Parts: sequence; structure tokens; C-alpha cells
Amino acid sequence: MAITISSANLQPNMSHGAVGVKVAQIAKDQQKIEGDIAMQLINAAVPEAPVGNTGHNINTTA
Repeated sequence: MAITISSANLQPNMSHGAVGVKVAQIAKDQQKIEGDIAMQLINAAVPEAPVGNTGHNINTTA
């Protein structure tokens, strides 16, 4: 059994500029979403300011 694939059917129709514009818009939206997620991760990793004197006591009797 032989299977043949016509290369003309595999070529996307890029003669219309709208296809390229739509792909660029989708890529831009995806990059914005990934950037927003990255900023959320960075902000979640920032330590909170210490409360009171926690961590500020220095032992001077050595």
C-alpha cells in the first residue's frame, strides 16, 4: 500500500497578510501572559519585612 502526500496541500496559504498579523498578535499575547506570570512569581518570592526586632539582636558578650 502506497501513501502519497501532495506537497501543495501541506503548504499553508500565506498569501493573505491577515494570517501573519494574527500569528503575531497571538505571539504577543502569549509573551504578555508569560511576563505577567513571571512578575507574579518574582513578587511572591520577595521576603516580607521583619516584624519588631526579630533578627536584629546582636550578641555583644563574646
